[in-house]
Amino acid sequence: MAPLRLAILEADTPFAAVDAIYHGYHGVFKHLFTRAAAPTPLSSLLTLSQHDIVNDYLTAYPSLETVDAVLITGSKHNAYDNDLWITTLVEYTRQALATNGRVRVIGVCFGHQIVGRAMDMPVARAESGWEVSVTEIRTTEKGRELFGTDTQKIQQMHRDQVFGLPAGAQLLAETDICPNQGFIIPGRVITVQGHPEFTEFIMDELLRARHSTGLFSDDVYQSGMDRNGDHHDGLVVARAFIKFLQQDEQAQEA
Repeated sequence: MAPLRLAILEADTPFAAVDAIYHGYHGVFKHLFTRAAAPTPLSSLLTLSQHDIVNDYLTAYPSLETVDAVLITGSKHNAYDNDLWITTLVEYTRQALATNGRVRVIGVCFGHQIVGRAMDMPVARAESGWEVSVTEIRTTEKGRELFGTDTQKIQQMHRDQVFGLPAGAQLLAETDICPNQGFIIPGRVITVQGHPEFTEFIMDELLRARHSTGLFSDDVYQSGMDRNGDHHDGLVVARAFIKFLQQDEQAQEA
């Protein structure tokens, strides 16, 4: 089986210290998937391509005929805004979803929200406020089937949410603050509100930067810093992404 062609649609640029190591969120996800695939070489499972859809949104998107899947990354931007690059992304996501599984879609945080918007779900800032750093979430029956656990710990960095489930989607997990922590339509799309790709170092940079600008209160910042060293299940989520892609590919070949 040839490796699946996964396009990483970069909806933001990491902070300078992070970017110097990973060279964009493409590199962050490559680091995640490489560890999740081990001991199997990532190159035998996935080939990742890098697409800056913020600064080069007129030319960056790959033809849907040339990829097997797309992954929409997180972002500091709001998925409900109407900047041209965001509305272009929403329309591209709709086109990918319209292939009915020929091109599969993965959404992470902002990407989860973009998928929700593309599937006509309300996306907005939640009154419940921020979820940051390593956070325990409760998995649903479908989530337990996919991830293998009743609860899961995952890095979080959001205060916007998808309100409701798209038609045909199954909820994967929830928290009291955010009832929609991700969903799946088997063979078509999978999303998570958390950040499986974030390392302790990446979260540390985010927490410090957003506290220094006053975006985070002292309490939110200190709580996040206290939990940032905790174990989290990013590799479990990444393996579920790979399994989702492989199962769909195998189903097409069957």
